[in-house]
Amino acid sequence: MDLISELLMGMRLVGLNYRRIEITPPFGLRMGEAEGKAQFHFIARGPVFLRAGETVHEIQSGGAVLLPRGGAHDLVSQPDLPGRDLAAYETTALCNGVSAIRSCSAGPSSNNVLIFSGCMEFDLGSMHPLIGLMPEVMRVCTLLDRYPELLPMLEAMEREAVGNRAGYAGILARLADVIAAFVVRAWVECGCGDASGWVAALRDPRLGRVIAAIHRDPGRNWTVAELAREMGSSRSVFADRFVQVTGVTPLRYVAEVRMRLAAQWIGRERMPIETAAQRLGYASQAAFSRAFKRVTGYAPGRLRP
Repeated sequence: MDLISELLMGMRLVGLNYRRIEITPPFGLRMGEAEGKAQFHFIARGPVFLRAGETVHEIQSGGAVLLPRGGAHDLVSQPDLPGRDLAAYETTALCNGVSAIRSCSAGPSSNNVLIFSGCMEFDLGSMHPLIGLMPEVMRVCTLLDRYPELLPMLEAMEREAVGNRAGYAGILARLADVIAAFVVRAWVECGCGDASGWVAALRDPRLGRVIAAIHRDPGRNWTVAELAREMGSSRSVFADRFVQVTGVTPLRYVAEVRMRLAAQWIGRERMPIETAAQRLGYASQAAFSRAFKRVTGYAPGRLRP
């Protein structure tokens, strides 16, 4: 297994909440509650325009998009319509984590637009830096020629969204998770677009050995000299090459890998802070807490419920 495949195994893309939205045009939906979270939109019946900043994307029926960094954006029936805050619409719970918004005027239901939206927690694990290099909007339609297996999943989503069969809300949520994860994997497999240099460096046998060593033994007391020996070069050549590829110094990279692991252990797996500190090679919980706050901007205790 190459390093890219190994690191991608750490990907987590987990749905936090979903909405089935049925609405009569003209409309404008302001999606702003997911700052820092990924957003997934599937258009079961459209078309719909997605407006992110100055860019507008048209999404036809059966199309889907992933916004890996979330942020404020609008779903509108016409590009120039203003967006209305989604929180202003009345919602009805369908099942755990899935709600519905219905804002329809009198008339044939076939005139209504039907959207299934998901807010997702997105963590690429060891490859987390790639999230910042991803496009603002990732469109599923651009992948269909290369990955035809996506089409049956999209067609299944369309049937479930329109049909209102028993259990459809939960099935839609799971399909959304799978398709969103597929989009991310396809982007990596296709060379990561403008981030191709970063991925190519991971495939570099010499530098790849260093990055793999860090991820396999993050608690080791790494020094620049030891990492340079892994690459088989001088400290200065190694340090310059590492910064050129990753954008951070080697020791900063080590610290960030450690704190991402710590956040996962403490926040998701409920590991005691002291245990996480010991596993990552810190002499005391206080030293670990200082390092954690220096990297993340907040204390590790904030991760506990």
